[in-house]
Amino acid sequence: MKKDYYEILGVSKSSSADEIKKAYRKTAMQYHPDRNPGDKASEEKFKEAAEAYEVLSDADKKAKYDRYGHQAFQGASGGGGFHNSNMEDIFSQFGDIFGDSGFGSSFFGGGGGRRASSQSTGQRGSNLRIKIKLNFAEIATGITKQVKVKKYVGCTTCSGNGAKDKGSFQKCNTCGGSGQVRRVQNTFLGQMQTVTTCPSCNGEGSTITAKCGACKGDGRMFGEEMINIEIPAGVAEGMQLSMSGKGNAGERGGYPGDLIIQIEEEQHPELQRDGLNVAYDLYLSFPDVVFGCEVEVPTISGRAKVKIPAGTQSGKILRLKGKGFPEVQGYARGDQMIYVNVWTPQHFSNDEKVMLEKLNNSENFKPKPDKRDKSFFERVKEAFS
Repeated sequence: MKKDYYEILGVSKSSSADEIKKAYRKTAMQYHPDRNPGDKASEEKFKEAAEAYEVLSDADKKAKYDRYGHQAFQGASGGGGFHNSNMEDIFSQFGDIFGDSGFGSSFFGGGGGRRASSQSTGQRGSNLRIKIKLNFAEIATGITKQVKVKKYVGCTTCSGNGAKDKGSFQKCNTCGGSGQVRRVQNTFLGQMQTVTTCPSCNGEGSTITAKCGACKGDGRMFGEEMINIEIPAGVAEGMQLSMSGKGNAGERGGYPGDLIIQIEEEQHPELQRDGLNVAYDLYLSFPDVVFGCEVEVPTISGRAKVKIPAGTQSGKILRLKGKGFPEVQGYARGDQMIYVNVWTPQHFSNDEKVMLEKLNNSENFKPKPDKRDKSFFERVKEAFS
């Protein structure tokens, strides 16, 4: 079972973005691989911290996590994208947090040395948004959807680095391969040191002398990818899921963006959704409610038989326990509410009119409301309580 992201970073839900950033910086420095060489446990904690910060530093992801927990990203690694990643992915995405700390040299291999390798780490790819339409049955059980996404993918010719070959890289002359430029200025307060991204190599630490012929040095090409998306049971219209690293590929080996999946609900021809509950309007004839009957009604998972007691009044609400939608996070499940409506015919023959007049004159068929009977609003309230 995954640990709570707030617990991993040692912060609370009310912590500010700056407090979360400082907590991640502290935790990542504690378990950094350079401080704990060969320690697999520390490496896992380092990845856990990066995973937690990826979610809690993003306002949208944090809101989803606060509401649905880890299940908000189930199968979509909206948190969870770093356990199967190497350290380069984490450094490329969050390494700038340490850039102004004075620890950059010691923790990142000599002022960004990890980034200044022959495998250039370029600009991060942009996020992609798609919509997935689900019917009631798919929402109720959860489903894995395979979709073809058109996007930028890494160039297979140069493995995404944008260079013609390994010999096409050279150390940046401006920053000396660190990816950062340090400047010292004299002020009335004394000397002030500033660290900025190298303008010559955009922080990559190296430049390309000969570009890949296939992607023209971009490290990516427009293509498509088949992606399996696991949709958890109980999602609702407008809910968003996120798959880390499944967006557009980054330029020259940069970390890919995320794939944002927005849920759309297909309207059911007979049922209506109300939160976790499902509503159905059942129309019956006058004889059906007088004598009672058994009818079939549609449900999310098929059809079900319902017994209508003799003397059932119009407006009666019947409940099918557990026939609604499951809760995304938790064990609750809604019900199906059946609203009984007595159908009044608008056209009838002379013989039928004579029979109805006889019934109307009968004392047994005259309305006799019981003051103890609950009102419609009371019945609705009772049905949903």
